[in-house]
Amino acid sequence: QSMNKVVIGAALAAVALVAASCGGTSEASGGSGSSKLALAAYSTPREAYAELIPAFAKTPQGEGVSISQSYGSSGEQSRAVESGLPADVVAFSLAPDVKRLVEAGIVADDWASDDHDGMVTDSVVVFAVREGNPKGIRSWDDLVRADVEVITPNPFTSGGARWNVMAAYGAQLEQGKTEDEAVEYLRRLFRNVSVQDKSARESLQTFSAGKGDVLIAYENEAITAQQKGEDVEYVVPDETILIENPIAVTEDAPAQAKAFVDFLRTPEAQKVFAEKGYRSILPDVLDEERYPTPKTLFTIADLGGWDEVSSEFFDRESGIFAEIQRELGERLE
Repeated sequence: QSMNKVVIGAALAAVALVAASCGGTSEASGGSGSSKLALAAYSTPREAYAELIPAFAKTPQGEGVSISQSYGSSGEQSRAVESGLPADVVAFSLAPDVKRLVEAGIVADDWASDDHDGMVTDSVVVFAVREGNPKGIRSWDDLVRADVEVITPNPFTSGGARWNVMAAYGAQLEQGKTEDEAVEYLRRLFRNVSVQDKSARESLQTFSAGKGDVLIAYENEAITAQQKGEDVEYVVPDETILIENPIAVTEDAPAQAKAFVDFLRTPEAQKVFAEKGYRSILPDVLDEERYPTPKTLFTIADLGGWDEVSSEFFDRESGIFAEIQRELGERLE
């Protein structure tokens, strides 16, 4: 069983959104002239971009380029861009949040037709637990015990939460359960969830403040906690899902936006992501000693892909998880 010590100290402070008046109306002149870009991203890679944006500015392609940043839950950020939030680059938790912008005519429909299928980072779903793991949490079965209080975000606002739901569901199938039994597991699991925040970062802050026995989280969020100094450990369950995080440029973005995305996929940038807890999309950069492959690792494609999963589980009217939320009296927003 893989368990990693995470020493994390200062309380996590919410980083203020840096969203200046730039974005879709980028001021770009030829060559390495000045340009203003806007990045709209989900909450968890904030610390990585704090290093990556200055690093890009030091490259020939990034010379003179300034990038404003907006962070929030993946679903809310996607809807905000759809509603007019300026963005030249969008970096979300999961592909359906990009697809929304394709359907709105904001992102080209071939956004994922590159060597990395539109992805920029990988991760896996893990359990963050209190120092010393006092409840002895090691498996998905432990999360439905009567004495365990679980923290995870709301799947109708947070992309991270949808990964968590599908990790829990898929883990049951990998254990040989039927689909109906896997859905019943989700019901039992979410009866143990005491707080559903809007984003993965807010859930981490809730857990860091002392609420709950276990946080279902991205591996990189647990490592962020480690780097912030809190006394937390995390467990990689035997069965978990490969998280794949997409990035795209918007239709009206200047050339510097694509140059920024290309930079994020270079070994230099991927090493920065790795330092912040992400698994690299580049095989040569991925450190298998630091990030060993879980015992049973499955993908969203193994569960039918996001188009099928989004309709079956997260449709607000007929989705399996929408029904579970209504049973629990939780919001679908």
